[in-house]
Amino acid sequence: MAVDQLTSTFSALADPTRRAILTQLAKGEATVNELAEPFPITVQAVSKHLKVLERAGLITRGRSAQLRPSRLEGAPLKDALDWLEMYERFWRGSFDRLDERLQSKGRSGNG
Repeated sequence: MAVDQLTSTFSALADPTRRAILTQLAKGEATVNELAEPFPITVQAVSKHLKVLERAGLITRGRSAQLRPSRLEGAPLKDALDWLEMYERFWRGSFDRLDERLQSKGRSGNG
């Protein structure tokens, strides 16, 4: 069964270490060793996280001599944002109704 891009993206983003790696890569490309520095895990573990991110299309890995710098790919993140924005009207409406309710309770003195 094929996994769609959005599922791959959210699956990869579910892990806090992978999200932190993407945050690092948003600042520019980096090698596995550079990405591993802030984490209390092995370089091999970071490499496994990079493979998940690469399979999800969130990063690409180049080759420069012996190094394989990773770089962030924005398209899958944009697709995820577009999907989430469909629900913004729902969220905004819910917050607007909550705000109205809180405002009316404050005016009536029952808060």
